[in-house]
Amino acid sequence: MEPVVYLGAVLVVGALAQWLAWAVKVPSILVLLIVGFLGGIYVSPDEVLGRDVLFAGVTLAVGIILFEGSMSLRVAHVRDLGRPVLRLCTVTVLIAWALITAAGWLVGLDLQLALLVGAILVVTGPTVINPILRQLRPTRRVSSLLRWEGIIVDPIGAILALLVYHAVVVGNREDAVGTAVATLLISIGVALGFSLVLAVLVEIVMVRHLVPDYLHGTLFIAVALGGLVGSNMIQEESGLLTVTVLGIVLGNRPTLHLEHVKEFYEHLQVFLIGILFVILAGRVSPTQVIDILPTSLVFVAILILVVRPVSIWLGLVGTETTRQERVLLSGMAPRGIVAAAVTSIFALKLEHAADSAQGDRADALVVLAREAEGMVPLVFVTIVATVAVYGLGVGRLAERLGLATTNPQGVVFAGSQTWVRQAAGALGELGVPTILVSQDSGALQRARMDGVRTERTNILSDYALHDLDLAGIGSFVAATDDDGTNGTAAREFGHTLGRSHVFQLLREDASPSTHDRSSSAQRLSARAPFRPALTHEQLDERVDAGMVVRRTALTESFTLEDYQERNPEAVLLFTHDGTRAQVVTEDTEVPDSGVTLIALAPARESRRPAEE
Repeated sequence: MEPVVYLGAVLVVGALAQWLAWAVKVPSILVLLIVGFLGGIYVSPDEVLGRDVLFAGVTLAVGIILFEGSMSLRVAHVRDLGRPVLRLCTVTVLIAWALITAAGWLVGLDLQLALLVGAILVVTGPTVINPILRQLRPTRRVSSLLRWEGIIVDPIGAILALLVYHAVVVGNREDAVGTAVATLLISIGVALGFSLVLAVLVEIVMVRHLVPDYLHGTLFIAVALGGLVGSNMIQEESGLLTVTVLGIVLGNRPTLHLEHVKEFYEHLQVFLIGILFVILAGRVSPTQVIDILPTSLVFVAILILVVRPVSIWLGLVGTETTRQERVLLSGMAPRGIVAAAVTSIFALKLEHAADSAQGDRADALVVLAREAEGMVPLVFVTIVATVAVYGLGVGRLAERLGLATTNPQGVVFAGSQTWVRQAAGALGELGVPTILVSQDSGALQRARMDGVRTERTNILSDYALHDLDLAGIGSFVAATDDDGTNGTAAREFGHTLGRSHVFQLLREDASPSTHDRSSSAQRLSARAPFRPALTHEQLDERVDAGMVVRRTALTESFTLEDYQERNPEAVLLFTHDGTRAQVVTEDTEVPDSGVTLIALAPARESRRPAEE
């Protein structure tokens, strides 16, 4: 098969696989791995692309993915989690390394290979953590811990693997320990040096506006890949640490406004993940998997049932994490693209080392390289199994612990007008979590007296946009008295909740025409909620006229048609079917019965038996 045909097919299949995963609500990596494995039965990536080109592309793509993930890490999120994050990236890693090595040795791996596999599998990574968190949306504390661990430990695992590799190649010589220590120090020094110099240069260029906006994405790709390749040229496998540190530094500089760059990288990351998992899974043959499957399943069981819980509970002893947080962290350690890529790279390195070795070490390395061929399918099975177990099971665990929900139905309101407070209270009575964000202290106090969670802050503040805990939240309704604020807030929350779940009150200058010079561009507005869609002034006028927010149970004896006949002026706000709340819009098909309707309606009808 021609390389261009193969790559085109991978792109299409990768995109379709991720869409399918979203549609059936399963981790996308699981679908990508299965599709890639099935495709590899017919076409081998190594034969089409060649190993050198394949691994070079994988290295660059992994560097971009880690750079994107590290830019999203905010130091502010871990100011109260400094010790747990430090422990997760140090003590927990060492404990996990030792336990995974023991597990590998117990299932029959050579001790040297077990040490190498242990170093590689301490990683989790953003390619598997982020999609699960995006679907699960846990508390900010848990999300921060998992993101920091996943991104920081990835380069640490690569460096540990490099140390083991050098120790294996050197053998039992007296300078093995000294070589390993020197390798570690050089890797850290090179990574810090490259990343800090590049960060300073990028900030100077950006602050002085020496590069136009449309080239910012290109600039950051060039800087990240330049740092990755430059570091690796000086010290093997230090490049991943370089791009990680570089991303953290740039992502937290207050003088840089990188939202447009981060958005570009988010799309690029999804694109690259689809390619990488399909290609790397295609390198594993069914025969390899079948041969090692019994051993792999025992190995994975030890990782899930012993290694992760023990390393988390021992590593976080004495920290400010709660028992529930430790239990959830113990049940969340899927392996991702870094594990797959690094395993393939070091298996190839051992093969090259065996081919070029001379003397006493030659025979030993040949045997070791032959045994190392089983590392790739072992790690492949580990990735599939851990993604399946953690990705499909962590939701229920998080719900039972009260740290997340698999059905995020809560609503954030920007604004605190009377009808907003009443709507939030009505949703709360149905068990739907709500948050009122406003700077009106009096209105917020009245909302809190009704049991509504409130946040006194500007909806466009850094806190509201980046630090607000959205656990259990599924929708956003911008309902302030300023259309510009509503539009901006809706666009920002759309990045987190998805554009289909963010709404803003109908703009006063709204127009169905796209060529109307007096109205705002439609792309600057989110979806208009409620039926009929009204402006903030029109809603306030109805409240002033005596209308209130009420809950009404629609049944076969009192249907939606009956309700609207008795309340022709009512504004339909939300429906609740017993499990999920939905914002009503002009296009929503509201069921005639079987749901609870929340609407702004005249108060005179509030005593009907069918209404609560």
